[in-house]
Amino acid sequence: MFAALGDSTRLGLVSCLSDGSERSIVQLGDGLPMSRQAVAKHLDVLHGAGLVHRRKNGREVHYALRREAIEAARAWLDEVDAQWDATLSRLKAFVEEGGA
Repeated sequence: MFAALGDSTRLGLVSCLSDGSERSIVQLGDGLPMSRQAVAKHLDVLHGAGLVHRRKNGREVHYALRREAIEAARAWLDEVDAQWDATLSRLKAFVEEGGA
């Protein structure tokens, strides 16, 4: 998931979908300096990571953000943040006590 979000184009697509609406590849690619096929490849990566879902509507495919996936990633990051805070607090206490 984080590898998929590590690309600025994919992060921009997620940002575009963050308003909760569904958009087609054409709509998502509007204003981007790449082909529809390139946009589709980025969306495939996001779909494979579980960040978006797609729905076929006639000949078009519409994409929407899977909020639960973003919320799960946020929860994991909060856990890691808490672990680092605890670790840094222990290190600070150790140093202040003149650790061995």
